[in-house]
Amino acid sequence: MPDAKPSEMRTARVTINDLARNLGLAKGTVSRALNGYPDIAETTRKRVARTAERMGYRPLAQAQAIRTGRARALGLVLNAGGDDAHKPFLTDFLDGISRAASEESWSLTVATAEDEADEVTTMARLIEERKVDGFILPRPRLVDARIDLLRGRDVPFVLYGRTANPDGCAWHDIKGEDAMKSAVLRLAGRGHRRIGFINGALDYTYAHLRREGYLAGLAEAGLDVAPELMTGDAITMAQGETQGEVLLDLPDRPSAIVCALDLAALGLYRAAARRGVRIGPDLAVIAYDGIPEAATAHPPLTTYAVDSRAAGARLARLLFARIRGADPTRLREEVPARLIARGSDIASYDSDPAAQPDHAM
Repeated sequence: MPDAKPSEMRTARVTINDLARNLGLAKGTVSRALNGYPDIAETTRKRVARTAERMGYRPLAQAQAIRTGRARALGLVLNAGGDDAHKPFLTDFLDGISRAASEESWSLTVATAEDEADEVTTMARLIEERKVDGFILPRPRLVDARIDLLRGRDVPFVLYGRTANPDGCAWHDIKGEDAMKSAVLRLAGRGHRRIGFINGALDYTYAHLRREGYLAGLAEAGLDVAPELMTGDAITMAQGETQGEVLLDLPDRPSAIVCALDLAALGLYRAAARRGVRIGPDLAVIAYDGIPEAATAHPPLTTYAVDSRAAGARLARLLFARIRGADPTRLREEVPARLIARGSDIASYDSDPAAQPDHAM
């Protein structure tokens, strides 16, 4: 028997007609299910998707884009200028989005920008060039020009966080305010009465929410608000070090400090080391994010962790729903962070003045 020709050795490409015959559905129904049209029942869409995966169906992207007017791409523009606020969570976050997009045979388009204005310009270009069908917006601001752009252009988007004006917004967010409240109560339960707070930048919504959580914790613990113990604008390690110095140099310094971000807490470690203040035994510290560096600090940092990979995947799925026409008010989720207790908050504060550490530095 002669050798088969290369063309004969190739497996024939699975078509929509093949799927339709296998499923016993009309070709148009299968096509609309694959493209996420809202008039197709979710059970049918999932059945078609499972069969397509089993049979090895792969759409011809160019033809599908022409037919549906979609690029089959999710958009993400990262602000790479000014600080490293994105870096702690970026790898897992992108992996989560990419995997969820791949499950739908979509892609992820990532671009970088130097500042907020450049973010808006870059997003507008991607929209005009029809390179994406919707955007994931990390770290929303209270007043966010990106949101204004997408609302005005009627482009689907999902926030990783919340914003002051929720009109037209879908989101997935971690309840950082609950974490801050829990941190204060955890420290108050160990006898701390002067609990400091190092917040992030107040143009971001999360900073206002975490400040509210800190204040709620003080109120529930029966502690007075001491404005001198509250500082902010710390989203990098260097800024955390600077704000840590402010608190540690107070005549009556705090015995414990809650930080809105792990990076700020790691900067606080530096400020404490230069003053001979031991994190853990002398100063209790709790932060938020769960970045890898927190586990390798000395002592390891107690933190409220965020599963960035799971968040990325969930945001992608919510954006698919928005692109397919779902009401954004039905796509709003807030989930808790997870406490990782380590050595940085072991210090207890005894009510006996003779047993308390000397806070006058």
